[in-house]
Amino acid sequence: MKDLSLLSIILIFLAFQPAASQSSNFGEIHGKVVDKEGKDPLGFATISIFTDEAGDKKLINGGITTEDGLFSVALPQGKFNVLVEFMGYKALAINEVSINRETRKLDLGTIGLSADTENLDEVVVQGEKTLMELSLDKRIFNVGKDLSNAGRTANDVLMNLPSISVDPEGGVSLRGSSNVRILVDGKPSGLVSFKGSSGLQQLPASMIETVEVITNPSARYEAEGMAGVINIILKKENTQGFNASFEGTVGNPDNFGLAANLNYRHNKINWFINYGVAYKNTPREGTIMQEVNNGDTTFYSHQSTTGTVSGINNNIRAGLDYYFNENSILTGSYLWRRSDSRRLTDIRYNDYEVEGGPLQSYTLRTQDEDEKEPNSEFNLAYKRSFEQSGHVLTGTITYLDYWENSDQVYTQNGFLPEGTAISGTSFYQTAVNDEFDRQWLFQLDYTKPIGKEGTFETGFRSSFRNMKNDFIVSQRQESGNFEALPGLDDIFLYDENIQAAYAILGNKHDKFSYQGGLRAEYTDVTTTLVTSNDINPRDYANLFPSAHLTYKLSQDDAFQVSYSRRIRRPVYNDLSPFMTLSDARNFFSGNPDLNPEYTDAFELGHIKYMEKGSIFSTVYYRDTKDKIERIRSVDEEGNATTLPENLIGEKSMGFEFTTDYIPVEWWKLDANFNLFYAKVDGSNVLDTYTADTYSWFTRLTSRFTLANGLDIQIRGNYEGRRKVAQGVQKAISYMDVSASKDIMNGRGTLILNVMDVFNSRRNRYIFEGPGFTTVGDVFPRKRQINLTLNYRIKQSKAQTKSDLLGGE
Repeated sequence: MKDLSLLSIILIFLAFQPAASQSSNFGEIHGKVVDKEGKDPLGFATISIFTDEAGDKKLINGGITTEDGLFSVALPQGKFNVLVEFMGYKALAINEVSINRETRKLDLGTIGLSADTENLDEVVVQGEKTLMELSLDKRIFNVGKDLSNAGRTANDVLMNLPSISVDPEGGVSLRGSSNVRILVDGKPSGLVSFKGSSGLQQLPASMIETVEVITNPSARYEAEGMAGVINIILKKENTQGFNASFEGTVGNPDNFGLAANLNYRHNKINWFINYGVAYKNTPREGTIMQEVNNGDTTFYSHQSTTGTVSGINNNIRAGLDYYFNENSILTGSYLWRRSDSRRLTDIRYNDYEVEGGPLQSYTLRTQDEDEKEPNSEFNLAYKRSFEQSGHVLTGTITYLDYWENSDQVYTQNGFLPEGTAISGTSFYQTAVNDEFDRQWLFQLDYTKPIGKEGTFETGFRSSFRNMKNDFIVSQRQESGNFEALPGLDDIFLYDENIQAAYAILGNKHDKFSYQGGLRAEYTDVTTTLVTSNDINPRDYANLFPSAHLTYKLSQDDAFQVSYSRRIRRPVYNDLSPFMTLSDARNFFSGNPDLNPEYTDAFELGHIKYMEKGSIFSTVYYRDTKDKIERIRSVDEEGNATTLPENLIGEKSMGFEFTTDYIPVEWWKLDANFNLFYAKVDGSNVLDTYTADTYSWFTRLTSRFTLANGLDIQIRGNYEGRRKVAQGVQKAISYMDVSASKDIMNGRGTLILNVMDVFNSRRNRYIFEGPGFTTVGDVFPRKRQINLTLNYRIKQSKAQTKSDLLGGE
C-alpha cells in the first residue's frame, strides 16, 4: 500500500510537468478512458508509462485523465508499457507501445475498463482523490479528503472551501458577495428554501461527495446568483458490486450522529441509499449596545442574549439507475428530510439615561419555540448518449414539497433597578407560523459536437413555484382570552413562474478555444396579502449573454477571459412583510416593493500546473445595479427595524489566488487569498449611505501525513474588516485542527476535529443611521469538538504492477 501511495504521488508530479519542455525527440500518446459497459468517461484515471530493460521496470512518465476521460502524455522515442488504472475497476496493461520518427503521435483510441466485482478480505483499496481539481471555468472540491468535515454539516463544508466564506449566522458568500446561487445535484433544493443558505446546517457532511464552485457561469446555468453558483453533489457510487460506508459521531457541545451510505450495482441496475440522523444542542450568546438620540434626549441600552437550539435532523436519500443499454440511463431519486427543534432564548435589556450611568430599568424577555420541518424532493432524469462521442440528450423532472411549522411563546416583564415590577410592562404572546413551498421544475438539455472540435448546446428550463405563509401573533388579555395583534394576522402568498431557454456555441482552433452563449428568461411573480387584499404582480423578461475565451500556452498552462450577466431576484424572505418577534427591540422583515438586481461580471483567470502543485489566479470585476442590502432604522423609543432596500448599486473588483503545494511527500499546503475593493452607493436611501472599502480574506490549510496512517490538519481563516452602507463589519479570525488515524486494517478511520479552537468566530459590527449608533457582538456557535468513526465496506482485488506489466 505504501508503494501504491508513493507511486500515485510521483504520477501526480509527472502529470503536472509543463508540456513546453518537449523537444524534437519527444512524441506523445493520447486516448480516452471509459467504463467498458456504460461507455461513461472515467475522469481522473491514472496513466503510468514504464520501460522494461532486462527485467528492470522503470516509471518514465504518467498522467491523469480529464473529466471527459481524455489524456495526453509526452514521451521520448522508444518502446514502453502503458498501465491504466481507476478505483473500482480492473487495471489494464498495454504493452509494446512505440514512439519513433515515423510515429510521433500515437492514438491509443478508446480504452474500456471493466468494473472489478471480486472481493478480497485481505486487501482494502481506498481511492485518494485530490482535495481540489482546478479548471478555468470551475473548481471541484472532493470534500471527503478534508479531515475537518467529519461529523459536521454542509454549511461547515462550504466554510472550508476557497473563495467561500460563511458568517457566524450561516450566511454564505462567494468572493465577498452573499448573492450566490446554491444548488444540490444541479437543481434547487428545499434545504435553501425559506431559510436560505443557513438551511444547509441540516444536511450532514457525510452525504456530500463534491462541491463545484463556478464564479462566472455560462448560459447553461440559471442566471440567478450575482457572485456565481455553488453546486453540492451528493454521494452515489456506481461501481459494480456492493459498497458501503458507516459513520458515527460524538461531540461537545452535544453533537451525536449516525450516517450510512449504501450502494449496489449489478448489470443494468444500480441503487443507492444515504441516511443520516443527528442530535445537536447548540448554545449561543450575544450583546447589542445602542445609543439613540431623538433631538431632545439621548438614552442608552445594553442588550444581552443567551440561548440554545436543540433538535433532531433526519435525512434519507434513495435512488435507482436503470441502464436500458450502454447509451440509455433512467435515474429516479427521492430525498426526505425532517427537522424537529426547540429554540430557547433569554434576553435582558438594561436601559440608561447616561452612558455608564445608573440603571434606570431593565426588561426580561423569553422565547420558547418548537419547530417542525418536513421536506421531500422527487427527481426523475433520463440520459441518452448517441454514437458520436459528446452527443447527449438529458431530461429532468423535479418536484419539491416543503413545510415548516413554528409554534412560539413569548413572555416579557419590566422591572425597576431594585427588582420591583413595572405596571403595564408584562405580557404573554403566542405566534403560529405555517410556511409551505411547492415547486415543479422541468429541464431539457441537448449537446451536439460540430466538426472536429466544436460543440453546440441548447436547452430549456421551466419552473413553477407556489409559497404560502399563514402567520398570526396573539396576546393574552386581562380576561385571559387571546386577541390577534393588529397587522400580524394575515396570509402571504408568493407565486413564481420562470421560463428559460439557452444556446451555446463553442469551438477550438490551435491554442484558442472559445464559447459564446445567450440565455433568455421570463419571470412572472405575484405576491398577495390575503386579509388586506394587497396584490403586487410583476413580470419581466431579460437576456443574459456569456462568453469564455481560453488560450492554452501548454497542456499545463492556460489563460481565460470571461463575461456573464447575472440577476438576483427578490425571493420569499426578501418580500414577506411579516416581522420576527423573538427580539422585542430588533425586528426583521422583507420588503414587498423590492426590485431585482443585475450584475455584469468580468474575469481574467490563469491556471498553471507544476511539478509539486498548481496555481490558480483570477482578476475579477462586477458592476451591480439596484443592489439589495438590508438597512437598519431605529425609532425614537429605540426599536430597530431591518429590511432589504434597493440601493443605486455597487462596483467591486478583486484579485484571488489559490494554490496547492507539496514541499515534501508527507506535507501538503493549500492556500487561498482574496483581496477586493467595493464602492457601495445607497444615497437614494440616505445621503450618507455610501462606502468605499478594501477588504481581504485568506485561508491556509496544512496537512501532515505521518507514519502508521496518522494525518494531522491545521487550518487558519481570516476575514478582514470591511465597510458596508451603514457602517462596519469587523474582522473575523478562527482556527480548526483535525487528526485522523486509520484502524481496522485500513477499513476504518478515527477522526478528531476541533472547530474554532480559540472561540474567536464572532459576528461583530457597528451600524450608524439618523439618531442612532448600534454596536453588536454575536456568538451564535461556540467551539465544537467532534470524534468520528468511519467504517468502509468497499473492496477490490489488488493486482501488483509487476503482474500487470508481465513481471513474475
